[in-house]
Amino acid sequence: MTDSTVLPRVRAARRWLEQRVVGQDRLMQRLVVALVCGGHLLVEGAPGLAKTRAIKELARVVEGDFHRIQFTPDLLPGDITGSEIYRNETASFEFQPGPVFHNMVLADEVNRAPAKVQSALLEAMAEHQVTVGRRTLALPPLFLVMATQNPIEHEGAYPLPEAQLDRFLMLVRVDYPPPAVEHEILRLAREEHAGLVSEEPEGRLSQEDVFRARREASEVFMAPAVERYIVELVAATRSRNDLDYGASPRATIAIDQCARITAWLEGRDYTSPEDVQSVAHDVMRHRLIPTFEAQARGVEMDVLIDDLLGDVPVP
Repeated sequence: MTDSTVLPRVRAARRWLEQRVVGQDRLMQRLVVALVCGGHLLVEGAPGLAKTRAIKELARVVEGDFHRIQFTPDLLPGDITGSEIYRNETASFEFQPGPVFHNMVLADEVNRAPAKVQSALLEAMAEHQVTVGRRTLALPPLFLVMATQNPIEHEGAYPLPEAQLDRFLMLVRVDYPPPAVEHEILRLAREEHAGLVSEEPEGRLSQEDVFRARREASEVFMAPAVERYIVELVAATRSRNDLDYGASPRATIAIDQCARITAWLEGRDYTSPEDVQSVAHDVMRHRLIPTFEAQARGVEMDVLIDDLLGDVPVP
């Protein structure tokens, strides 16, 4: 591909993230893809697997502000979007922006808040704006939501509705690291505790770098045969007997974007079927609804997607 001035900087940022969040290289790659794509990420995993640390470190390496929202059952929509505050000195109401008006937002344990709070985040993610009363306010041009949810706690949790799940570009699952990696995590934690590790990256990505990366990635070539492969793959989810509902056209668009960015990050100016396959699970696993019979059999969603990839002919 033509020489890119921003690709080396994005790669350097990714390497720094992988050094700061040991053992979660896949999550770091997906975070960078979501950043370049302009999409949002849902991360699912047990406590203590560096989900919160990941988005904090991304905020260090990208110029922009960061805010964490701890979702709890007593959270109100205004706690996210902001609200009108009455000012005695002016005898008028003044809008006080909420935490969603930041560049990078961590929605921690998003499934702990009730549906009306989740829906307040839905408009921000889908429309890039917030409506409060009669006012509609635009969010910053660079806006990324990374939401986390804990799969092992169900009491007091409110499952995300399908409409909101579909707004996430990808659902990434993180698991426990192997012993060798956990030993490296222990070493890094000791060095950080002793103040032996610099917590600031040598270089940071500007917001203009991110927008330039988006423009370059969108120009990566995709052959008509690969486009048809994506469409056929998504269409196949709508005719399976073990799925009540297949993926929406939003999944088709997401696979296209993520495949292009994956190729761009590898320095290629074209996408391949392998790029499509590499992102298919993370893009589709939260957009498919299995039948009751499939759930009763304990069929894993990733297994269903594996079957799909095996059934649809590769160009």
